[in-house]
Amino acid sequence: MAAQVKSILAAKWTKVLVFMLCLAPLATLAWRGLQDKLGANPVENITHFTGDWTLTLLLVTLAITPARKLLKQPVLIRFRRMVGLFAFFYGCLHFTTYLWLDKFFDLPEMLKDIAIRRFITIGFAGFVLLIPLAVTSTAGWVQRLGGKYWQRLHRLVYLSATAGVVHYYWLVKSDITKPVRYGVILAVLIGYRAAVSVKKRRSARAPAPGHPRRSPRPQAEIAASRAQPDRGGALSPTSDSMGTNG
Repeated sequence: MAAQVKSILAAKWTKVLVFMLCLAPLATLAWRGLQDKLGANPVENITHFTGDWTLTLLLVTLAITPARKLLKQPVLIRFRRMVGLFAFFYGCLHFTTYLWLDKFFDLPEMLKDIAIRRFITIGFAGFVLLIPLAVTSTAGWVQRLGGKYWQRLHRLVYLSATAGVVHYYWLVKSDITKPVRYGVILAVLIGYRAAVSVKKRRSARAPAPGHPRRSPRPQAEIAASRAQPDRGGALSPTSDSMGTNG
């Protein structure tokens, strides 16, 4: 069964299907607009719709790594970059809706909003954090930065997702069901990440099988050895520097 699932996930058409699924929300929004079904406040509906899908796809992106490990399907990793870029795409639509349809490119007014209204401030910060992640998402950037530094940079996605959840929570005035739901899911994903990190550190400190960890030397023995003259230094006949010539 696992082999069959892996075969399906590895197929080319599966990636095309995921691409189409990620585009489906945009198609739905466009259809509603053409049918004049965006409600009494179209700008607000578009803003909320694109914001919802930004958060949803961000959480899906973060869930791919735990899913591939728990389900033992490493092939899932092939979808992570695509879903992450779609999260950034909907984030761009969300920000563009605010900048264009809400503020009509009034930059001073927008900057005033960012400085005064805290939910816009943190939402804008979350969006800005996504920009370097989208730019450096290619294999070329992994090579330029090095895998270690690239991974550190891309941990900003957790801060971006947290900022998005807080932005949503501060935005709503009565029904906080959705932002709380997003927050719980994000907390579970961050908790999983922290647990894996702790486990890795403990494994790195543990002695290898067949090589038991050496017990620390007693303090008295350490003090006695320090008190004795050094007989194994660089100028000692038994040192490598002088004993290698026979």
